Amino acid sequence: MSDELKARRVWDPFVRVFHWSLLACVLLNELAVDDGKTLHQWLGYTALALVGLRIVWGFVGTRHARFADFLPTPQRVLRHVTALFDGQPEHHWGHNPLGALMVFALLTTVIALGLTGWLQTTDAYWGVEWVQELHEALAEGLLWLAGLHAASALVMGRIERTRLIKAMVTGTKERY
Repeated sequence: MSDELKARRVWDPFVRVFHWSLLACVLLNELAVDDGKTLHQWLGYTALALVGLRIVWGFVGTRHARFADFLPTPQRVLRHVTALFDGQPEHHWGHNPLGALMVFALLTTVIALGLTGWLQTTDAYWGVEWVQELHEALAEGLLWLAGLHAASALVMGRIERTRLIKAMVTGTKERY
């Protein structure tokens, strides 16, 4: 395999800083939820701002950061899953279709968390039980999605023979 086929610069600095910053917000917010509302709220607002910036970057950013590069159409998802089950996994320099679905699920969940968290600060929804319960369910769901995301990166890295975790640190995706 030529050097060009073995490694490619994929994740730009913004994507990597976004990724690890959002992870830090989620983990710190999980710890801060009982330590006081102010820190919890500011971490939530920070996460929401990060997602807003990532959405903008998804339209104007570098090639593999753009949503158009990894839009998970039904055809792409089916082809990818079929290839996995056939033991012939496709190689994607950017996100594979299942990874793209996860990206959109994570971004959507953070937005929904931000919305339900903010609603709880308004006069109309302060103390409304279903909003609180939905916010808590979304937070639990986000933790499950994040865990599945991390586990999938490890598993897919082995299946695709790609160093996915290292790529999110260095920006270079390597095949072995």
